[in-house]
Amino acid sequence: MTEAKEAILLVGGKGTRLRPLTVHTPKPMVPAAGVPFLTHQLARARAAGVEHIVLATSYLAEVFEPYFGDGSSLGLHIEYVTEQEPLGTGGAIRNVAPKLSSGPDEPVLIFNGDILTGLDIRALVTSHTVSGADVSLHLTRVEDPRAFGLVPTDATGRVTAFLEKPQTPEEIVTDQINAGAYIFRRSVIDTIPSGRPVSVERETFPGLLASGAHLQGMVDSTYWLDLGTPAAFVRGSADLVLGRAPSPAVPGRCGDRLVLPTASVAPDAKLTGGTVVGAGAVIGAGARVDGSTVLENATVEPNAVITDSLVGAGAVIGARTVLAGAVIGDGARVGADNELRDGIRIWCGSTLPDASVRFSSDQ
Repeated sequence: MTEAKEAILLVGGKGTRLRPLTVHTPKPMVPAAGVPFLTHQLARARAAGVEHIVLATSYLAEVFEPYFGDGSSLGLHIEYVTEQEPLGTGGAIRNVAPKLSSGPDEPVLIFNGDILTGLDIRALVTSHTVSGADVSLHLTRVEDPRAFGLVPTDATGRVTAFLEKPQTPEEIVTDQINAGAYIFRRSVIDTIPSGRPVSVERETFPGLLASGAHLQGMVDSTYWLDLGTPAAFVRGSADLVLGRAPSPAVPGRCGDRLVLPTASVAPDAKLTGGTVVGAGAVIGAGARVDGSTVLENATVEPNAVITDSLVGAGAVIGARTVLAGAVIGDGARVGADNELRDGIRIWCGSTLPDASVRFSSDQ
């Protein structure tokens, strides 16, 4: 079989590192390139032949089903399973197992809900089938692996170990890391303990390896980005618009900007670098927005300059204000003539008076 007909998406995380974006919205539902990020994952799974997807939800679980329904609009059958207590990645996989209908030897696709990737899903399934593996992992290569657990493989691609983050140069034995997408033989899912938290990365995979199971790695480094931080999320959205990250769900042609219907952009405003302007948002005269996301019903007043930033739904950015690497929460109001830089976060509903924050002595 070269297709996995069923998939599990792990979408239960709280997205703590993304706050304030995730105060009212679960991370997979934060808009990227004009639609909730999860839409891109669902569309790519469908394009690879997946028909039935189970969403393993937890944090703000009530948000998902009203938006996606039964999945028919995407050509999918979507079901939802909510954890009452967080179960970790392995526990979440085991918790949704009763919803699966695959036979014991059939492949089930599993992937994390916060990874933007160009993975060839069909190639991963083919690799899994040809190798006869119990579990196959998508691996990617990174320039600096010190922030990641390492996954070395032998000459045939078989996984030989799961190593913690390297502490010394001598411990960097490979640049391959777990990229967050897997193919499980259906019967393997039932071996995960039920009813308690389990980490698939720290418990399930090392345990399977120790028991002699066959874990296969497939390296695909075409595009991979962990959207765990605001800076990464903004970059991922821009890359989707620019066409660097492939997705059939981008609402429009790839280009330098994406302006959704009902948004208003002044004729002399400049939008570049994969900027997204959400529905009902307003971009004022002379404003410059580069590589940023302006969510629905937000307002950017005249001559504001926004770079690599995210402006939350209904937020207001005052005239001549400069944002560089900033995150503005939903409904926040940033007055005129402010300078907000270097990862600063303004919480949802907050108000910052005119000229309150400056990085220069200019009046």
